Amino acid sequence: MHLGMPAADWDLFQSLHAVLEGGSFSAAAKLRGLTQPTLGRHIEALERQLGSPLFVRSPRGIQPTELALRLRPHLGDMAAAAAAAMRDATGAADGDSGVVRVTASEVMGVEVLPGILAEFREANPTIDVEVVITNRNEDLSRREADIAVRMARPTQSTLVARKIGVLGFGFYARPEYLQRRGVPESLDHLDGHTLIGYDTRAPTVPGGIQIDRPITRDLFSYRTDNDAAQVAALKAGVGIGVCQHQIARRAGLTQVLPGSFRFELETWVCMHENLKASRRMRLMFDHLVDGLSRYIAEGKA
Repeated sequence: MHLGMPAADWDLFQSLHAVLEGGSFSAAAKLRGLTQPTLGRHIEALERQLGSPLFVRSPRGIQPTELALRLRPHLGDMAAAAAAAMRDATGAADGDSGVVRVTASEVMGVEVLPGILAEFREANPTIDVEVVITNRNEDLSRREADIAVRMARPTQSTLVARKIGVLGFGFYARPEYLQRRGVPESLDHLDGHTLIGYDTRAPTVPGGIQIDRPITRDLFSYRTDNDAAQVAALKAGVGIGVCQHQIARRAGLTQVLPGSFRFELETWVCMHENLKASRRMRLMFDHLVDGLSRYIAEGKA
């Protein structure tokens, strides 16, 4: 790799990062807002500067070379830093305008946060909100997000974290489904029911889970790896599935086998300690703590 490359090469590296993320030149061009020929010229120019190919072309598409794969984590760091710089540039640290990027799990991001963030926008119309919905823990130290709602105790010492409380889960189903198929009286009676669960990626089983049989893929007859899609199927009356008590209550679901299956997850709000001086970050952090505290209290009502 040549050293001392001009600063303008960051534009080329952005295009490389987009191809690695998008998986094709066409997807990368859309991500970057460029034409595909321009994107292709960026990759060709970068390959000339590096003196090595970055992708292998084949009838099945493009495959990144070893060099491209070595560069990928560094490009992710650079992209996260650039995005964070853009967010910081939108408002002064002590101002109440700008952008805040929040990350949460699929279910929390789809089912719980929209109402809480709607309240935030109503109270703070000059602060734009970006929401990253993923079950992967975004790296707050790299500023992939500013504030995170997490379902486990954070381990990074550089984070400011507040434990909100504990969310409980159980088996639920729509009343109409139970009227059609009957109410199971024990775990053994679940064999004749449609159970909603994972497909290819087994979820991490919490330490507090209580059930009398092994949880395997074959247990489920309606499978999806998207947690929010599982909740949607549950609300649609597909079958019996796992749900937060608060979400189930709001949707009018009926709990099934309450004494046979339950588990709990801690809920935390976290941000990097360097963001404490930013007023808009503090406003969002405090609002999430308040909103999620009210949400968790619903489970105790």
